[in-house]
Amino acid sequence: MHRFKDLEIWKQSRLFCKDIYEITSSFPEIEKFGLISQLRRASVSIPSNIAEGASRRSNKDFARFLEIAIGSCYELETQLLIANDLGFLKAENLKSLLPKLEAIIKMTSKFKSTLK
Repeated sequence: MHRFKDLEIWKQSRLFCKDIYEITSSFPEIEKFGLISQLRRASVSIPSNIAEGASRRSNKDFARFLEIAIGSCYELETQLLIANDLGFLKAENLKSLLPKLEAIIKMTSKFKSTLK
């Protein structure tokens, strides 16, 4: 078992989740049950799956949860691009979020490769 609170991927994904909540607070109210909800749930899923996976006894199980977290990252990237396409997300916000998300994906993938 790993101590998830010590993992940099968990720390960074928590901070990223906060960014998503802040950014989506300016989205139109009509998107409350649409993109706002989708973006927030996907962002919460990342650190949540890292934490849940860390509690597993085998590295194989942990790696599976990391794979789910990476999937949530890609889901989130798609939703951010759609939000930008619809004019809900400013280009400068997208440009600041995507590198952070890419860094989380890379760190998680690299960490996952060490578990095998």
